[in-house]
Amino acid sequence: MITGIKGTRLRRAAAVAVTSGALLATGALTAAPAQAVSTPSIVAKGGYVMNNANSSSLYTKAADTRRSTGSTTKIMTAKVVLSQPNLDLDAKVTIQKAYSDYIVANNYASNAGLIVGDKVTVRQLLYGLMLPSGCDAAYALADKFGSGSSRDARVKSFIGKMNTTAKNLGLTNTHFDSFDGIGHGANYSTPRDLTKLASSALKSSTFRTIVKTKSYTAKTVTKTGSTRTMKTWTNTNGLLSSYSGTIGVKTGSGPEAKYCLVFAATRNGRTVIGTVLASTSIAQREADAKKLLNYGFAKLA
Repeated sequence: MITGIKGTRLRRAAAVAVTSGALLATGALTAAPAQAVSTPSIVAKGGYVMNNANSSSLYTKAADTRRSTGSTTKIMTAKVVLSQPNLDLDAKVTIQKAYSDYIVANNYASNAGLIVGDKVTVRQLLYGLMLPSGCDAAYALADKFGSGSSRDARVKSFIGKMNTTAKNLGLTNTHFDSFDGIGHGANYSTPRDLTKLASSALKSSTFRTIVKTKSYTAKTVTKTGSTRTMKTWTNTNGLLSSYSGTIGVKTGSGPEAKYCLVFAATRNGRTVIGTVLASTSIAQREADAKKLLNYGFAKLA
């Protein structure tokens, strides 16, 4: 039998231990604090996640290592177009043979199936750029919004605008030598830079609307003035259908880039945004992104 002051203390300690055990058993204690969330492991060679509200880093893996970006480049293509002064989204662009020839020359690169001679609005071209990742739409936009007396000059001018925008955003590890991600040896970025770029692009309501759209059917005007209903464009970003709260942003792939994804989601008023570069498959880049989104939201909880 335990007696005296020491005995009283021991009995109290035992009572506290029993009470704590009961609370744990019933789940009455609060969950582990956010900082105790275990850091995920991803297959992608590079990754970055940030809190979109204040740009604070939540996760990094080779976040500043330059890599080929594939079609995530098209985020910048769209941003440059949407940043044009006095932009008319309903202005029509006539599809040139050069755009379809470009697709063929690049081993039938991802495309929106644009028809030579059709008149397509800038808005429709942006959907064709971001949903099916149309390199033909990218070419049409670069030709439309670059400056110069020849197509080559206009394309060069547009890519120049892409690089100027990158510099103005402080993306010091980013450079573009193409309007669509089919690079020529100097088209690269990093997970951190692409995440910052996407965050900036998402400030545009038009961009936000487009990148969260799962499918879109454009009605274009043919050479004869009739209306053509295009084959429906489906967004290549599978997270829109498989991760609650997803609001974008853009996929990318290629022999050098492997499988990339710039992603963003909003839950409970918080937006987490990030990038994975050089993952091993479409399924894996999405699995990597989901891990990082879960981790980001857990950190912010």
